[in-house]
Amino acid sequence: MPYAAAIARATQAKIICVHVVEPVVPTVGYTGLAEPLPIADVSQQLENSAERELPKLAESEEYAGLEIEEVIVHGDPAAEIVRVADERQVDLIVISSHGRTGLGRIIFGSTAEAVVRHAGCPVLVVKPPPQEESEQ
Repeated sequence: MPYAAAIARATQAKIICVHVVEPVVPTVGYTGLAEPLPIADVSQQLENSAERELPKLAESEEYAGLEIEEVIVHGDPAAEIVRVADERQVDLIVISSHGRTGLGRIIFGSTAEAVVRHAGCPVLVVKPPPQEESEQ
C-alpha cells in the first residue's frame, strides 16, 4: 500500500483497494475440532473482518488526503483483481509478492504472477519489507 500511495500522490490518482475473500473449502477428513464450524460462518467472519479492517487502512495518517475506494469481492484472488481492474479501467495494479519459492510456490501458487499474466494494464509487483516476510 505505501507504494500505491506514493504513486497516487505523485499522479493525483485514486486508489482502489481490493480485498478478495477466497471461498472456504472444507478439508476432507479433518477432525481437529470437536464441532466443525459451518462453512457459511467462516465465510461470513472473513467478510466481516474485511469490512471492519479495510476502512482502517484508508483512515491512517499515511494515506490522508488520498481518494481511496474499498472493494470487497469473492472468488479467486488473481481473477478478481484482474476483473475489478478491467471493470474500473485502472491504469496500474500494485500488488505485493510474498516471495515464496520452491514447494511453497507450487502448493500455494502465485497470485502476483497470475495477475501479471492476465492483467490488461501494467502491474507493479513489490516485495514486502523484511519484517513482513518473516511474519508470513
